[in-house]
Amino acid sequence: MPRLALGLAYDGSVWQGWQTQPHRQTVQDTLESALRQFLATPVGTVCAGRTDTGVHAAMQVIHLDSDVQRRAESWVRGLNALLPPSIAVRWAQPVPDTFHARFSAAARTYTYLLWNDRVRSALWAGRAGWCFQPLDLDAMRAAAAALVGEHDFSSFRSSQCQARHPVRTLQQLDIAAQGRFLVFTLRANAFLHHMVRNIMGALLQVGQGRRPASWMSDLLAARDRTQGAPTFMPDGLYLSAIDYAPEFGLDDLDGRRHLLAPFA
Repeated sequence: MPRLALGLAYDGSVWQGWQTQPHRQTVQDTLESALRQFLATPVGTVCAGRTDTGVHAAMQVIHLDSDVQRRAESWVRGLNALLPPSIAVRWAQPVPDTFHARFSAAARTYTYLLWNDRVRSALWAGRAGWCFQPLDLDAMRAAAAALVGEHDFSSFRSSQCQARHPVRTLQQLDIAAQGRFLVFTLRANAFLHHMVRNIMGALLQVGQGRRPASWMSDLLAARDRTQGAPTFMPDGLYLSAIDYAPEFGLDDLDGRRHLLAPFA
């Protein structure tokens, strides 16, 4: 059966995460309902990364199998006509049946947008995290550097994480200042449950002067979540790009050119 990849963007603040739930207030349930109307038959979907409640996507990638033959633009326009404003299909692309949205992904990139100002932003409510204290960027960058590489990230892993092991390779953790925003870019082969939000919580402890930059190495070595910082709010977290091998033909559809382009 032919396989199709779709690129999605969504505002996670109005959804209870990606994965289907009995209450059906999830992105997956809503997308599959639109697909059922569009194709006149039920169809399942598989995503690249399951986002939690309140977490957004500038580029989520999913795949589905269907015998229905439509032009790529018809898939995009037809599904978007059936989806709420908070979810949009950005592109559709036929892929070989060897493609798997999750298991074929070579890397995933998350972006965290942090509003750093003494007054919260009304315009970015639900779409950016907020910290009113001044932050020491040099200390945060020094702490972040300790996390890059292959490590056991147990200290940054939710107790509800279902991953088989806690070892991940964090390829990038950059912190950039753009006006009143701080932009955190994290790229890894894969992420653990709440890993990015727990890293954010630890970095803010350092930035606020509550912990020295060297604490990050100690926390990583401890492999103990109870010694870490509180999980930070989901509001500013975006799944922003998925990397696949060139053979799948998705390179020119990379999500980093889309929603978060001003912050890339």
